[in-house]
Amino acid sequence: MRIFWQSFIDATASRPYMERLSAYLNAIAAPGTSVHVAGISPPDRDFGRLAEMRCAMVAVDNGLKAEEDGFDAYVMGHFQDPGLFELRSAVRIPVVGVGEATLHAAAQLGRRLGLVTLDPVFEVWHLEQAERYGLADRIRHVTAMACRPEDFSAAFAGDETARQRMLGDFTRCAAPLVEAGADVIVPAGVLPGLLCGSERGFKVGHAPVINCAAIGLKSAEMWVQIHRLDGIEPSRGPSFALAPERAKADFRSLVARGRP
Repeated sequence: MRIFWQSFIDATASRPYMERLSAYLNAIAAPGTSVHVAGISPPDRDFGRLAEMRCAMVAVDNGLKAEEDGFDAYVMGHFQDPGLFELRSAVRIPVVGVGEATLHAAAQLGRRLGLVTLDPVFEVWHLEQAERYGLADRIRHVTAMACRPEDFSAAFAGDETARQRMLGDFTRCAAPLVEAGADVIVPAGVLPGLLCGSERGFKVGHAPVINCAAIGLKSAEMWVQIHRLDGIEPSRGPSFALAPERAKADFRSLVARGRP
């Protein structure tokens, strides 16, 4: 099984993280499964809706290419899942959104979910995700660490002091959410998810902290296996009707060459 994992991080500027992510995913993958991690350059560096849209276009284009190249599944490894539904409607291979998969998994572990994201700009987006995924009544608590992707580099490069400092920052952000009633904590980003995943059984108070990197990968493996077992795929009715070849060609032309 070959899985394509799309990160919105620059592979050069955040090399320690990208190397750590690739090593981790391939280490926990099922026997016979390989994971290819791809970045985006320039990355999602100016947090906002326009930057997310730009990166989503590249991510969707990479997903179309991944299917052509024979990958068995695609993971949108950016918690906000921009372009997820569009790509799911354009390919036949399973398409997993880390945000969607993690939130639904977390909802099985507790009733009230608390999210810790990177930047305050993402807080309202996560509430929009909750509505889109039918979990608006379960996600009441969202807060931000107010940090940048590069702030994690030292921790992923092996600096134990930096790792403990970042874990401490995460815990301090999550603790008020638990006090306010959250009984599961979700790192709303693969960066903090991978960081917290380094601590087995990590909790904030009584609340388990779910590892979105592991959830994203294992969800992809599961859907590939289910697809192989019985051929099931997303609804091709109104929800995810397959895009015609001309629509895909027009999209790829736009990404490759820009406006005519």
